Amino acid sequence: MGHVNVSINGRQYRMACEEGQEERLMQLAEHLEQRIGALRGKFGEIGDSRLTVMAALIISDELVDTGQRVRRLEEELQALQDARIAAAERNRVTQAAVAAAFNSAAERIEAMTQALNRTLGGGLAMG
Repeated sequence: MGHVNVSINGRQYRMACEEGQEERLMQLAEHLEQRIGALRGKFGEIGDSRLTVMAALIISDELVDTGQRVRRLEEELQALQDARIAAAERNRVTQAAVAAAFNSAAERIEAMTQALNRTLGGGLAMG
């Protein structure tokens, strides 16, 4: 298990994390520190705990909004995937219908050719 020292709101904390996650933990702490600094700049010194809670609430709000957006995008993606599958099935049915129409036309042409050959009799050569 890894350990990292981070500074949040002017205080040092020793944090444990999974091996390889040290840099990520430091980035998250820096992000929180920046949020607290921005709130301090906006509201002044209103208390360390209050600044930390406000920053956590703002980040939580963004997280909830992002989660909702992800869910909407997942639903949209699923709808697009369903539409693609339906379009592929329509395409398959259309191709089968076109192939059947060509086969039917070829059979009619062949039948007409045979009928013409019989009508004209065996004495005339076609070709």
